[in-house]
Amino acid sequence: MSISETLIPPQPAPRETAKGITKAKALGIGLLTLWALLAAGLATLMITGWDQSKFVTYGPRYLHGLWTTLSLVLLSLACGAVLSLPLAFARMSKRKIISWPAYCYVYVFRGTPLLAQLFLIYYGLGSFRPQLEAVDLWWFFREAWYCGLFSLTINTAAYQAEILRGAIQSVPFGQREASASLGLPRGVTFWKIILPQALIVALRPYGNEIILMIKGSAVVSIVTVLDLMGETRFAFSRTFDYQSYLWAAIFYLSMVEALRHLWGWIERRLTRHLVR
Repeated sequence: MSISETLIPPQPAPRETAKGITKAKALGIGLLTLWALLAAGLATLMITGWDQSKFVTYGPRYLHGLWTTLSLVLLSLACGAVLSLPLAFARMSKRKIISWPAYCYVYVFRGTPLLAQLFLIYYGLGSFRPQLEAVDLWWFFREAWYCGLFSLTINTAAYQAEILRGAIQSVPFGQREASASLGLPRGVTFWKIILPQALIVALRPYGNEIILMIKGSAVVSIVTVLDLMGETRFAFSRTFDYQSYLWAAIFYLSMVEALRHLWGWIERRLTRHLVR
């Protein structure tokens, strides 16, 4: 017997059932079975409670709400990406007069609820109507859709800025030193060497942010925007049928699953050279 065997006592084997399945596996199988039964029961209720007239009446409204949700999310993500680039650079600046305002922006919009930000923009800025009319901006802030787009944009810009900053800082400093030794300008080094590597690192966090934006966009329905959740609330107020929200959940789940598979394909495509 070796010295290590005498010093380290043997660990007891995990308790197993009669068929060789651990208690953890048995619990997992039991929970999965319960979820499967609940899903089957829910599907049965949907089939038995199917109402063709409601589908014909509110189906087009759901599709309209789905388009509104997708347009809001895509536009806010694109505008937030444009805004996040200077924010990320400002956060990385060594000058406090530049980095501190960017830090405060990120701190505030990541630390407060999106719903509170939406209310402050939609209801709060309405108190400044004369001032907004004086600068010809009232046409923008009087519309709930534009207020929703603006609130989603400034919120996701804070998160995207931190994702981009962390990804850029994760690139080894040796990449910059090697570029400098070759005499490459800083701009070429950043756009051709640093940023492509950083975007690969940021790929998964960006995917998570898009998923969070899809689900978080439902808050705009509270300020009368008829997105997917807004149309769902309208349908429920007319029918009082729980399936109204069930179909909304299915739509959101479908969007998230489609994005998850698309993002997985993009990640595999861009990182195929890293697979050993």
